Amino acid sequence: MHALWDLFGIAVCRQYSSGSAYPCVSLSTPLPGIPKPVFASVDGHEKYETKITTLENGLKVASQNKFGQFCTVGILVNSGSRHEAKYPSGIAHFLEKLSFSSTAQFESKDEILLTLEKHGGICDCQTSRDTTMYAVSAEVKGLDTVVNLLSDAVLQPRLLDEEIEMTRMAVRFELEDLNMRPDPEPLLTEMIHAAAYRGNTVGLPRFCPPENVEKIDRKLLHKYLQSYYCPQRMVLAGVGIEHEQLVQCARKYLLNVKPVWGVSTPANVDKSVAQYTGGIVKDMSDVSLGPTPIPELTHIMIGLESCSFLVDDFIPFAVLNMMMGGGGSFSAGGPGKGMFTRLYLNVLNRHHWMYNATSYHHSYEDSGLLCIHASADPRQVREMVEIITREFIQMTGTAGEMELERAKTQLKSMLMMNLESRPVIFEDVGRQVLATGKRKLPHELCELISNVTASDVKRVTMKMLRSKPAVAALGDLSELPSYEDIQAALSSKDGRLPRIYRLFR
Repeated sequence: MHALWDLFGIAVCRQYSSGSAYPCVSLSTPLPGIPKPVFASVDGHEKYETKITTLENGLKVASQNKFGQFCTVGILVNSGSRHEAKYPSGIAHFLEKLSFSSTAQFESKDEILLTLEKHGGICDCQTSRDTTMYAVSAEVKGLDTVVNLLSDAVLQPRLLDEEIEMTRMAVRFELEDLNMRPDPEPLLTEMIHAAAYRGNTVGLPRFCPPENVEKIDRKLLHKYLQSYYCPQRMVLAGVGIEHEQLVQCARKYLLNVKPVWGVSTPANVDKSVAQYTGGIVKDMSDVSLGPTPIPELTHIMIGLESCSFLVDDFIPFAVLNMMMGGGGSFSAGGPGKGMFTRLYLNVLNRHHWMYNATSYHHSYEDSGLLCIHASADPRQVREMVEIITREFIQMTGTAGEMELERAKTQLKSMLMMNLESRPVIFEDVGRQVLATGKRKLPHELCELISNVTASDVKRVTMKMLRSKPAVAALGDLSELPSYEDIQAALSSKDGRLPRIYRLFR
């Protein structure tokens, strides 16, 4: 079957060692006895579109098809720590830890895990300030079992006394671990939200405060679930499955199901809008408790109000955050590591004594927060704060063309890279449909990013600098400037702190 081709395209047949010639067959000729191959084709955008169906009870079903044997399916609920104004804080934290415990159909968590194991599945629950997400990844063939299990876990949990007691232990351990961690970022994020939105919505604690651990019981959980776990506040999202199949399962297991807490009362939902207040939260405890308590650092996070993820300015803010970038002082470097971002070039590369300078952007349906986290030796806190306030002021300058293009390319690259992963697509589909009732596709987002100009970035920065700062400070704060001084620096032209004159050093 091997034919050699001469320069003129004429087949030159080779011979067996016995002298007889190989059969002379062209490579484009189908082989006898082998079925004709069927090649995959893409029918326009159909394979990439997110399909959405709203059931009679208000539950939305959203899906995105993706090639593969496995799927990720889950229920997202518009419920989180921001909705706990009328309740003791910590309910969402408790529900996360109680997830996938015993239900009406399943005797224990072990039984749930064994059921999933038959389909190569795993389950997880995560809560944030505004969303609770129950998710399962399993074989596509087990879709019916998976949706049945999700429905039972979300709407029919038993919440037994011993399960609640175990959850109390888990919550206490997590709170202890949070304060012992060498990485203070989760604690600082909690503190900056408390400072920026004092006592309201996204400023309420995401982790259960120690004094509330004993207050949360089944009666209180049922009262909360009755208000927030109703079909109108839920999305069943799936990636890697046919839409009609998912809708069919939703109708079967989620349409006429009466939850264990009885009739839903969505009228009691807290509809407060986030009120940005600004302010300062300090914690002077020893933050270097890890296995190696050296070096002892002071951590500062300064934030300003950005915008909701529902408005057009969200994209310029995302580009600005990428332009600031940053990270730890110890890094392997390389072109893809963001080493050309401003916090590397202007801060970490110039001030060897700084251990960290990183930009973060938190965005919600009614507000947002852009902050910079920095850490250094306690003796250099004042200098560190001034370096950060100057970086905020310098954001108002016009960004260079290359710098802006690099930030936009990096943001698009990060977006597309993350959306390679099935669980990330699932979360993106679920969160967008829950918040807006539709989904912007990656190519639409890339187009919006490409359209951001230097004047857009300057405009959103000027608007952001008009808000009061939010400050979170952790560690030895003897050299920390006053809140008024930080506010004055962010209102000045150069970002410098007011000079202080000391008679004795």
